[in-house]
Amino acid sequence: MASAILASSMAFIDSTALNVVLPSLQKSLQATGADLFWILNAYLLMLAALILVGGSLGDRLGRKKVFMTGIFVFITGSAACGLSPDTDRLILSRVIQGIGGALMIPGSLALISSSIDEKEKGKAIGTWSAATTMVTMGGPILGGALADAGLWRYIFFINVPIGIATLLILWRTETPDPTRTDSSSHPHLPAGKPSPRPEQKPDTRISRLDLPGATSIALGLAAMTFGFLRMPALGFRHWAVWGSLTAGLILLALFIVIERRSKHPMMPLPLFANPVFTGVNALTFFLYAGLGAGMLFLSLNLVQAQGYRQLYSGMTFLPFTILMILLARPAASLSDRIGPRLFLTIGPATAAAGLLLLSFIGQTRGPAGYWTSFLPGMLVLGLGMSLTVAPLTTTVMRSVSDEHSGLASGVNNAMTRISNVFANAIFGALAVMLFTASLHQQLDTMHWTPATKTAAIAQTADLGNAHVPDTVPAADKAAVSEAYRAGFIGVYQQMLRLAAALAFAAAGIGWVAVRRPAHP
Repeated sequence: MASAILASSMAFIDSTALNVVLPSLQKSLQATGADLFWILNAYLLMLAALILVGGSLGDRLGRKKVFMTGIFVFITGSAACGLSPDTDRLILSRVIQGIGGALMIPGSLALISSSIDEKEKGKAIGTWSAATTMVTMGGPILGGALADAGLWRYIFFINVPIGIATLLILWRTETPDPTRTDSSSHPHLPAGKPSPRPEQKPDTRISRLDLPGATSIALGLAAMTFGFLRMPALGFRHWAVWGSLTAGLILLALFIVIERRSKHPMMPLPLFANPVFTGVNALTFFLYAGLGAGMLFLSLNLVQAQGYRQLYSGMTFLPFTILMILLARPAASLSDRIGPRLFLTIGPATAAAGLLLLSFIGQTRGPAGYWTSFLPGMLVLGLGMSLTVAPLTTTVMRSVSDEHSGLASGVNNAMTRISNVFANAIFGALAVMLFTASLHQQLDTMHWTPATKTAAIAQTADLGNAHVPDTVPAADKAAVSEAYRAGFIGVYQQMLRLAAALAFAAAGIGWVAVRRPAHP
């Protein structure tokens, strides 16, 4: 449990805190907007492309071995990120982090699933969910504090001691190996005690890797991710965007053909014949796409339109974190007793209601107005996610046999990451389009030269960070600045409502797909 929580915490802190330190990072490395885009997404691209491969490798070669390898690669990449003298080497180091994360993240839940007694599995995953969500939502607070102190590099350096501690725990603890052929029996692993059944070397038949399948799924997800990530900058009609998306779809279709014909497929397609497994992964995609989009635009709104400092912006998520700490584990235990369907319906619907409440917020008085503006919606959103996260994770892991738990974790994590790509890319492109249209309407009333209007409109690519161009007449600067702020708040409201719609769709999927307790 300790190693699983610590390893997952590294990945989750890194992903949430980095957004907050970007202004400090940009100033220190003199990075352009395009540089920041790739610093954020180089990691995401590699993670989305390789996470299914990482889960399959763990199932076949030994989860502890692959898990430890992933941790080592991840902290190596983290140290390289912290030491990077320029943006090019930082982007390369983020790629290394992504490779390590793809090997590490699926192994975290897979080890819990195969090592904990069936009766306590829900409680264990609830503990994991509460702990990892706490550090995930605490990431912006940590990032804000470090950014204000000019110590952005420590967002990466902090992973090194955590990773070393995790490796020491795993090195001293023996775990059962579910990759052996008699994987139907897995002893309970008491806290602090080594398993009496050490990890054994898997046989040749189980270790045989599906290289064609691994290659096609990795390249397919990489191409899809690349296409989505380039869409905001280039537009869908650009050949690099539609070409990447088309190539990704073809490669994913090829992957399905390969898996159907392979004697040793990395993803047994009959898993998706299980309606619970398929349904909860669809639920994951819609819910986390909505949550990712909502959190992205909420964070931008707080800093760029409402005037919050980076630290204060991070602290607005504290109610969310506290609710997760208090409710995630009890929700998991109760879900074990009465079944997950109710939680996977009410939870996403409540989260959607929270996003909807947040969408009605306009211009506020800044941090002084937080208690009556953002807090109510944040509490409702936190309540919904607290009811959902642990039952959702438990349902995914219980919907397959222990033999495929690493793959199940990989698939579910891939849904989360790919949905984040969807949120960042599709919603980002849509937001720029809506912001541009709104600004066009307001600027049409101003009698400027075409060059001045073009310069003002070009700033919409920066959304809430848009700055009034020097070519704008001095008498109009205040009006244009207000138009930028009002336009961005309008975009924020529309994005939050779309995010709420995705979360409501997730609730519907939960009600339809999870009709019985999910067991293999």
